[in-house]
Amino acid sequence: MNIRKAILTDAEGIAKVHIDSWKTTYANIIPEEYLNSLSYEKQAKKWTNIISQEIVFIAEDNKGKIVGFSSGGKERSKKYKGFEGELYVIYILKKYQRRGIGKSLIKPVLDEIKKMGLNSMLVLVLEENNSRLFYEKLGGVKLDTVEVEIAGKQFKEIAYGWEDINTLL
Repeated sequence: MNIRKAILTDAEGIAKVHIDSWKTTYANIIPEEYLNSLSYEKQAKKWTNIISQEIVFIAEDNKGKIVGFSSGGKERSKKYKGFEGELYVIYILKKYQRRGIGKSLIKPVLDEIKKMGLNSMLVLVLEENNSRLFYEKLGGVKLDTVEVEIAGKQFKEIAYGWEDINTLL
């Protein structure tokens, strides 16, 4: 498994992982018609834009196929005092989960957050997403629960935080 910084030509592979992960992670949670409406092409355009502005990391298998990705930076909402960094996203194809790739994808995000002079971090995750247990195992403390709307449906999102990211991995 290789972890590296994403480049613009990775956008298509990231989009595929993003959508395929949503379809497995959020099946029976987010309305099926919404999941079926997700477009690889639109997602690739979105990720091309994100890669040009933010730091994104990918995990690729031995054949160079993208199987996961992560992104993070400064905390965006300014709502959580004392939590300066944020893990924006981390997605891994279901087939590759539970192999340590998640930790491997968080590490470079932590390194980038530290380079920004930030020492704390949070992540937001849907309450119904069983992957939230990953953050709990990493010592994330539940900070808040907020309402979000996806596909016209209300969901609860949990904010997990780490006051000192040096204790995370």
